Amino acid sequence: MGDDARLAFEHPEERAKATTDTLVDRISLRDHIVEAEIGAFQVERGVQQRMSFNIVVEVPRSFGAETDDVDDILSYDKVTEAISAELDVERLALLETLAERIAARILREPQALRVFLRIEKLDRGNGKLGVEIVREREEFNKANDGEEAVSPVIVHLTEAALRSQNLTGWISQIQANEAPFVISVDMLRASHGADEITNRQIQLLAIEQSAWRLSELDPRCTVVATRTELDWGMKNNQISVWAPFKMVLDSTDGPIGDLDRPAALAGWLANQLNASKIVTVGHADPDSDLAVIRCPADVKELPL
Repeated sequence: MGDDARLAFEHPEERAKATTDTLVDRISLRDHIVEAEIGAFQVERGVQQRMSFNIVVEVPRSFGAETDDVDDILSYDKVTEAISAELDVERLALLETLAERIAARILREPQALRVFLRIEKLDRGNGKLGVEIVREREEFNKANDGEEAVSPVIVHLTEAALRSQNLTGWISQIQANEAPFVISVDMLRASHGADEITNRQIQLLAIEQSAWRLSELDPRCTVVATRTELDWGMKNNQISVWAPFKMVLDSTDGPIGDLDRPAALAGWLANQLNASKIVTVGHADPDSDLAVIRCPADVKELPL
């Protein structure tokens, strides 16, 4: 077996040594096993899978050995915490996505210069299915140049607002403000009687139907389903209407309880996006303390 082929299956530490010309220190994590739900296939939903993580981080020579102070080094905990933190954000379909996010989190540490990262699934078939990436601080910095955190306003449209003749006027009024915003909507029809899991999915799909109905009523509105689409829309002046099905089901800490009160779902979205405030258009939930723009008394229903 040639050197290239041999190195392809070696621990990332051997790969790092073979591709580094300068003198650097390395910290490594070997065969770190974590269980989590991940996968693109339906059979992988609701199932915990074992994953093995092997990570090498190149760092400049530090004075930690002389000072014996953990603050002078890149702690191993930062590496394991990066894994846990990204697994806690949301359920992911791809190991590639998880690898990218873990590498980016590690490269935020001031000592990290380059990351070699291999993730393998241990429970899918007879072998190990995995991905390996190498990422450098320089390319990470370039990818994040000019990026600023966006704190949007969440605008929740109740069923009364969705049926109001003033709907497009409200959207124009919201659009005139400079602050980025995301629209969430009530469901136009609710379903009851099914088991809890089935009913939850039906309710989420009912809300998504409302989102698509809104995009039909006002073509300026674009239905979006993922965090990436939401972030892009806020930065590019797009009127984004949130379709919650994917984000809620993929979340590791999704909203708890019945979804008959979609305004509560808007509150969950606000937390995910670090929103500056929530504005409800329509009749407010009596148990909510959200700011309200009320519908006029003579609301006229739009044909469905």
